[in-house]
Amino acid sequence: MRIAIVVLSLLMVPAILGGGIYALDRNSRRTEVSGRLSLSDALNPGSLGFKSVIAPRKFVFPDDHGPHQDYALEWWYFTGNLDSLGGRRFGYELTFFRIGLTSEEFTRSSKWAAKQMYTAHFALTDVENDRFYSFERYGRDALGLAGAIGSPFRVWLEDWSATSTSRATLPVRLVAAEDGIEIDLILNSKKGVVLNGEGGFSRKGNNPGEASYYYSMTRMPTTGTITVNRQPHAVSGLSWLDREWSSSQLSNDHVGWDWFAMQLSDGRDIMYGVLRPRDEMASEFQLGTLVEADGSHRSIQPGEVLLDVLDRWQSPRGGTYPSRWRLRIPAEGLDVEITPYISDQELDGIVRYWEGAVRVEGAANGEPLTGSGYVELTGYAN
Repeated sequence: MRIAIVVLSLLMVPAILGGGIYALDRNSRRTEVSGRLSLSDALNPGSLGFKSVIAPRKFVFPDDHGPHQDYALEWWYFTGNLDSLGGRRFGYELTFFRIGLTSEEFTRSSKWAAKQMYTAHFALTDVENDRFYSFERYGRDALGLAGAIGSPFRVWLEDWSATSTSRATLPVRLVAAEDGIEIDLILNSKKGVVLNGEGGFSRKGNNPGEASYYYSMTRMPTTGTITVNRQPHAVSGLSWLDREWSSSQLSNDHVGWDWFAMQLSDGRDIMYGVLRPRDEMASEFQLGTLVEADGSHRSIQPGEVLLDVLDRWQSPRGGTYPSRWRLRIPAEGLDVEITPYISDQELDGIVRYWEGAVRVEGAANGEPLTGSGYVELTGYAN
C-alpha cells in the first residue's frame, strides 16, 4: 500500500519553506523537529484544486516513472535487505516525496519561487549492532535543489538521488549520505513493473477519490556499498520500489495502516496492506498483490489473508506497535511468521511512524520457506 504519511504534512508547516535538514540518529543525537502532526492532520489538507484519482488509467513508461504534477502528492519509495560479503545484514530505506503547493500555472517572479516541495527520508538498519539511523530533508523545486524527471529517470533532493545510469530507466543508482551513514547502490529489476489493484488503480476506501495510481517493482537485484560510521561494506541483495500518486489518501473512517512487502525464497513476492478502522462503526480495508516467480501477478482479495499479531513493542517515545505477526493465505498454502530484525525502527520526524526490515520464516504447501521484507506501521503514535 505504501502511503506516504509525511507528504501532506509539509503543506501545513510553513517553516520548512526555507528548506533545511533534520537528522534523526536513534543511538546518538536527535535534532528536534519544530512541531508534531497527527496522521489525520497530515492527510487531510483539502483538494487545493488538484485532480482526484477516481478511475483506472493507462500507464505509459518511461513517462510514468517521472512526476505527475496534476496530483497533490507522489512518492518514489525504495527499500531493501542487503548482506555484506561477511554476512552482515542491513536494511535501508530511501524515499522521495513530491508535494504540490499549487495546481495553478504561474510565472516565476523569483528564482526561489516554488510550485513543488520535496522531502526525503533516508534510513539504515544495522542488524548486527542493533542500531537504526534515520534522516529527513526538505527542499523546493527551485535553483535545482530538488526535482524529478521521467526520461532519463531522476529524482533528487540536494545530493540524495535515484538516477538512471543509462538511456534506459534501469539500472538505477541510489545515493545518500549523512553523518557517516551512506548508501551507493545499483538496482536492476528481475520482474519488471507490477500494476497493483485494478490495473494500477488502487482503492484505499469506498468513497470517490480515496485511491491512488500505484505500481511496484517487487524484486530488484541490488549491489553496491553501505558505509556505517565511515566503514564501507560491499553488499548485495534485493530491493523493492513502490510508486504512487494521488491527491488524498486516508478516509475519515481509518486511523492508519499496516503494510507488508515480502520477498520469499520460492521466488514469490507479496504486498499486503490493512487500513485500520477508527472505531467499531467502521470496517478495515484490505488490499494486496501476489507476484509469482515468473512475474505474473494477481490481486489479493479481501478476506483472503489471515493476519494475527503475536507480539508488541512499546516505543520509548510513546505509542505501542505490533511487532511480530503470523500471516496465512490458505488458498496459496502459505503460513509464515514475520519478525523485525530489530525492534526500534521508528522514524521520529514531523509525523512519527515505524518502518523497518523484517525476516520471514514458515512454509508453503508444507515446504520450508524463508524470506525478507519491509513493514510500515502508521497511526500508532502522533
